[in-house]
Amino acid sequence: MTLPILLDIEASGFGRGSYPIEVGLARSDGSTCAFLIQPLDEWTHWDPKAELLHGISRGRLKREGYPVVEVARWLNDELSEAGIAYSDSWGYDNTWLSLLFHHAGMLPRFRLEALRRLLNDRQLALWKRTKEALIAERGIRRHRAGEDARLLQLTYLRTLDSAT
Repeated sequence: MTLPILLDIEASGFGRGSYPIEVGLARSDGSTCAFLIQPLDEWTHWDPKAELLHGISRGRLKREGYPVVEVARWLNDELSEAGIAYSDSWGYDNTWLSLLFHHAGMLPRFRLEALRRLLNDRQLALWKRTKEALIAERGIRRHRAGEDARLLQLTYLRTLDSAT
């Protein structure tokens, strides 16, 4: 079975002025990858509450992050063949993805869709409980982009199995 590709983005905060700081994918084969994003000079918004969630400091981003152009190129390389990835927070993730590609001076060669479009009513009913069970079973650390994307993919798979 080919799994849907899930994308997750961690950000400097929520709302106006926030920007992407980490992007992660769960690929169709179940493997994951994630990259920290080096903040641009004009990206100054920083919400300490967001940092408490994801545990990534601005200093770490400056030291270990990849330039926006490299991250955008990597995303296009990863996703252009499939042409689509899914997100459980489409509104936020699509905004941050657009910001990333805008500042990279590139266009995405894929589209981001809401994960909800893949879910039937039974999966929706099972989603929250299943996701919480997977976090407990696997000791998944939340609010890191690669792990969150894989958690979504695993939740999708388990709810699909339970819904049939």
